[in-house]
Amino acid sequence: MDLNTRGIINYLLLPVSSIFYVVSVFRKWLYRANFFKVQKFKYPVIVVGNITVGGTGKTPIVIALAQHFKQQGRQVGIVSRGYGGVHNQGSLLVNKDTNAYLSGDEPLLIAWQIDLPVMVNKNRAQAVKDLINQCQVDLIISDDGLQHYKMDRNIEIAVVDGIRRFGNGFFLPAGPLRESTIRLKSVDFVINNAGLRAGEFSTELVLKMFVNVQTGEEKPLDYFKGECCHGVAGIGYPQRFFNALIRLGIHLESHVFSDHYAYQENDLAFEDNHPILMTAKDCVKCVQFANNQMWYLQVEADLSDDFFKKLDTKL
Repeated sequence: MDLNTRGIINYLLLPVSSIFYVVSVFRKWLYRANFFKVQKFKYPVIVVGNITVGGTGKTPIVIALAQHFKQQGRQVGIVSRGYGGVHNQGSLLVNKDTNAYLSGDEPLLIAWQIDLPVMVNKNRAQAVKDLINQCQVDLIISDDGLQHYKMDRNIEIAVVDGIRRFGNGFFLPAGPLRESTIRLKSVDFVINNAGLRAGEFSTELVLKMFVNVQTGEEKPLDYFKGECCHGVAGIGYPQRFFNALIRLGIHLESHVFSDHYAYQENDLAFEDNHPILMTAKDCVKCVQFANNQMWYLQVEADLSDDFFKKLDTKL
């Protein structure tokens, strides 16, 4: 679809966006006016979310926060809606052996990268309750859920894409906004991913290494420099990943899949034998059929000491 056609469709959808906006504001008011019950908890909850749809880089930030508090000796647990997973009955405690198609890719990725309990439930408030009842936790981090007002929270962190910001500024479905940009004034922290703006904490995804999906072998970032490789991404903003690979000097053939795409073996059965490079979020769904040509790029969110100091003072 070309940009002109997309723009026309977006304007045609504006009446629907107006309805979405009114409903979202009214729903939020119902919680604040106590018409809807807010579930409170005996341990603090930190929500890492956004006001737009699409990838803003929340999950690496969740992992960085969890690692920070784990190093302090806190008993950290993580909750997630499990978007893209087929589990829909009650809560699911995720571990490294959980099937990604059951839990969703992001909860499994978190379980892979940090040894902490991850609880999946479309009802995030229930996920927090079950996490507290079933696991030894004293601090909960919610991966997304800024708009899940049924779940009480002590700290709100909104992640903003530093490049795309808020797109065309329209609400769903004509644009990417879930809530008005005014919402950012009420959160505790705004983290700007790959950008710099006054009043926001900047973060970058630091590239660490390539890891073989099948064997776990690790290679430095220049390992594929000058080679022809397939780049595979089923994430909210795939071009950011492809750009990172190109900057590493890789001759890339890009393959874009929808966000949270459920990969099948034939999706990655390319005719040549070039290496296949993917994100960690993609690779957790390819473990069952991985071959030695499949690699994922390991990244970490780099957050400032100043951010963590200010975060710690709020707990």
